[in-house]
Amino acid sequence: METDMNAIVSNAIIPMADTAKYARAIAASKAVRWDIDNDVIRGRRFDVAKKYLPDGLSLVQEMALSEAEMRFASQIQGRTYANVFGLVERFITAKLIDVSREHTLGDQNALEALVRFSDEEIKHQILFRRIEAMMAETMPAGYRFDVDSDAVARAVLAKSTWSVLVLTLHIELFVQLHYRQSIEPDNGLSELFKDVFLFHWKDEAQHSVLDELELKRHDATLSREERERAVGEFIDLVVAVDAILQVQAKADAAYFGANCGRKLQPAEAEQVGRHFLKAYRWQYIFSGAGHPRFQGIVKGLIGADQMVRIEAALGTLV
Repeated sequence: METDMNAIVSNAIIPMADTAKYARAIAASKAVRWDIDNDVIRGRRFDVAKKYLPDGLSLVQEMALSEAEMRFASQIQGRTYANVFGLVERFITAKLIDVSREHTLGDQNALEALVRFSDEEIKHQILFRRIEAMMAETMPAGYRFDVDSDAVARAVLAKSTWSVLVLTLHIELFVQLHYRQSIEPDNGLSELFKDVFLFHWKDEAQHSVLDELELKRHDATLSREERERAVGEFIDLVVAVDAILQVQAKADAAYFGANCGRKLQPAEAEQVGRHFLKAYRWQYIFSGAGHPRFQGIVKGLIGADQMVRIEAALGTLV
C-alpha cells in the first residue's frame, strides 16, 4: 500500500516549468474565448459561389475538371472536413476528461486547463453540427456521412491512453498547419468557412501544448513493453482512420458524380474517387505525420525501431 501511495504522489507532482505551461494555456483560453453565434456565424450563410476547402487541402487542381466542378468538389470536401472534426472531437473530449481526473487532487492549473480544453472541444462539436446543417441548405440532397461518432469513439477509447494521446496530438497539429498554410491565405474561400476554422484554430493552438504535456507525463509511467504495445495500437488507429477515409471518399465521389451537372465517364468517376482518397489521406494522415513538431515529439519518446514500424505502416497507404 505504501508503494502504491508513493507512486500516486509521484505521478501527481508536476515540474514547475510544466505547471507554468498549464497556466499559460488557461490565460490563452480566456483571451480567445468565442461564441458560435456572435463571433463565428453572425447571421451569415455559406456562399456557394466560392470554394469551401482550399486547393492545398482539396487537391482539386490535380483533377481534370472545370472551374465550377473544382469549386463543387471543394465544397463537398469542406463539408466532410467539418464532419470529420466533429467525429474525432467526440473521442478527444472523452479522453481529455478521463486524463483530467489524474489532476483533480493535484496541480489545479493542469486540472483547469484540461477542463477548459474539454469544454472547448464540446463547443467545437456543437459548431460542426450547426455547420453541417447549414451546408446541407446550400448543397444538393444526397450527401452522406454515415459514420457513428459514438461507435468510433468507443473503438478508439478501447486503445491505450498513449496511442490515443499521440493520435490527438497528430490531429491538433495538422489543424494548425492546415489553417496557417492553406485556409488563412486563400482569399477565394467562403468567408464563413474561413471564420469557422479561424476560431477553431485559435483553440487548437493551445490544445496541442496540453496534448504534448499530457503525452509526455503519461509516457513517463510506461514500461518499454507497454510503449511497444502502444505504438502498435497507434498504428491500428491510423489504419482505422484510413478505412473511414476510404468509405467517405467513395461516398463523396459518388455524390460529386451525381450532382456535378454532367455524366462522368467510368474512367473519370474512378479518377475522382482516387483523388478524393488522396486528398483525404493528405488532410488527415500525412500532413500530420510529417509535421516537424509531431516527428520531434514522437521520436523523443520512442526508439528508432518503433519509428520504423510507424513509417512502414504509413508507407502502405501511399
